[in-house]
Amino acid sequence: MSDDVEIEVSTLSSLSGIDAAEWDACAAPEAADGGRPADPFTTHRFLLALEESASVGRGTGWEPHYLMARKAGELIAVAPLYAKAHSQGEYIFDFNWAHAYENAGGEYYPKLQIAVPFTPATGRRFLTKPGHEAEGMAALVQGGVSLAAQNRMSSLHATFCTEGEAVAGEQMGLLHRVTQQFHWHDQGYGDFDGFLGALSSRKRKTLRKERQTAQAFGGEIVSLTGDDLRPEHWDAFWRFYQDTGMRKWGSPYLTRAFFDLLHERMADDVLLCLAMRDGRPVAGALNFIGRDVLYGRYWGCTEHHPCLHFELCYYQAIDFALAHGLSRVEAGAQGEHKLARGYLPVEIHSLHWIGDKGFRDAVARYLQAEAEAVDEEIEILTSYGPFRRDNREEAE
Repeated sequence: MSDDVEIEVSTLSSLSGIDAAEWDACAAPEAADGGRPADPFTTHRFLLALEESASVGRGTGWEPHYLMARKAGELIAVAPLYAKAHSQGEYIFDFNWAHAYENAGGEYYPKLQIAVPFTPATGRRFLTKPGHEAEGMAALVQGGVSLAAQNRMSSLHATFCTEGEAVAGEQMGLLHRVTQQFHWHDQGYGDFDGFLGALSSRKRKTLRKERQTAQAFGGEIVSLTGDDLRPEHWDAFWRFYQDTGMRKWGSPYLTRAFFDLLHERMADDVLLCLAMRDGRPVAGALNFIGRDVLYGRYWGCTEHHPCLHFELCYYQAIDFALAHGLSRVEAGAQGEHKLARGYLPVEIHSLHWIGDKGFRDAVARYLQAEAEAVDEEIEILTSYGPFRRDNREEAE
């Protein structure tokens, strides 16, 4: 087929309008062998569950306008695109940009966002079918920018993209932003004791004490996935999630129906760690299982016990990753307290298009200064990590 065949880009307001296999051929081609996707967040089943549960859509500030690129009728690339009426639920925040733009007399919202709603996990955002990577991403970028410009929107953002996408996007003229997050990496530890052996003596003692304290809360800790999950577990976790959501965001992002759909369609994609006391859950952490990564997402409790948060969110995740051959644990946004638990700072990437040239130039200067500060912060934080000096040098 000739390379000069025109690529047509269109939008779709609901994933119910496209077959799951067609979408996932772009979003998760690595799962064509029957294995897991690299991550479940851009799969048809996850994004559609957000829609059908009314977690996104009318009244939420996340209005779907999925991008699709077709070449000679073949779908070669897709992207989860949303019109945003606010900057909530993004985790790479631009509140200051919005305030500055509006103080200068502009209207920052609505804007366009290529992202997985409420999900601070790195993954491909420009989802291309194998063999169409460069032209597919170029078509999606051009389509997104054109959509923003034609509708006089202030900006287009692609958050938590891969580093490769960030480099390619920057070459296309997008602004590249670098922030940071804390991840745990398996350095061939074998088991949790092997991981502890890589820590300094003082940190090793601290982690052991934290685990002992947490596990003495007066019950048992269970890790559930697949058929072991039952509706009552989701009832309990919904209570935990509501409590955390009310304290952090004012109201939960996800609806109760989302967790029902998660149980129905994605039980094999999740790991739910629960603290059970007297036969009932009193705390829990929800993780999603990728092909090579475990993604920690939500935590909550109805009883407070010392160190239980560290155990359920961080140590149980490491245990699961080591037992199942996963190389990394991403423990979500923020939290320098993760550093002492073996989660080191890493760069996180995003891409941005801003229509107003003057504002774009100002943001570009800010991003350059921010990147330098993030690089310095990562270096300093890594030096304060819990690992023995020889292990830290190997990790670097």
